[in-house]
Amino acid sequence: MAVALSFDVDNETAPFCLDETSPGRVSQAHYGSRVGLPRITSLLREHDARASFFVPAVAMRLAPDAVERVREEGHEVGLHGWIHERCGDLSEAEEYALAERSADVLRRHTGLMPRGMRTPWWDFTEHTLPVARHLGLLYDSSMMADDEPYELLDRGERTGMVEVPVAWIRDDAPYFPDDPAARQILAPRQVLQIWKDEFDGAVAEGGLFQLTLHPHVIGHRSRMLVLRELLTHISSRPGVWFATHEEVARHIGSRIGIASDSARESSA
Repeated sequence: MAVALSFDVDNETAPFCLDETSPGRVSQAHYGSRVGLPRITSLLREHDARASFFVPAVAMRLAPDAVERVREEGHEVGLHGWIHERCGDLSEAEEYALAERSADVLRRHTGLMPRGMRTPWWDFTEHTLPVARHLGLLYDSSMMADDEPYELLDRGERTGMVEVPVAWIRDDAPYFPDDPAARQILAPRQVLQIWKDEFDGAVAEGGLFQLTLHPHVIGHRSRMLVLRELLTHISSRPGVWFATHEEVARHIGSRIGIASDSARESSA
């Protein structure tokens, strides 16, 4: 079975996209690149686990060294919008323009073409799939129709794009909200049990365990303890493949007959 860990490196874009610019609020988000991200990459190194990091373009420009360290560790960097905007608030032209600008920033900072995306807020509009196809992406990771990856259709037409599905139950943000008025309803170790059960269920079915985390959320000490115990639990099971989302998408694509990059480019 496969384990696809992912980290949405929102950092300061988390408050910026909501027009919250007070120093206190921004410092809370800056914790992600300053403290959370180094802790995460160190823990992944201990378990020889590669992951996918989805980074808004503004966050990439604010912390280019952090993105460079992620790449040096062998992790994937994917698209995550411009400033964590809500795609549903954009016109079709605006969504296209911001996606192209974001892809350009990622290329300049990593030297690589983006292969996948995760929409900010998981806000996938009627224009998002055509935008992703326009960018030549291999996969998306924003939708929730299954536990296992599947091919996206565009009005019944096969697209050759794989969906690596997400779920709120496998995301740290709902359990540990940024807003102090939004009460944390579960202790970290209770969340650990949910994620262990999700992983064990994936093992029983021989499928995918996908997890979405945020450095400024999971990066705190008590929560990192939970992530450490989860990775220890995962690593104790034989036959587990730690894979980037791109690797999962390529594996699924080969199984369901999706054309290779070269074939897709020649037919475009």
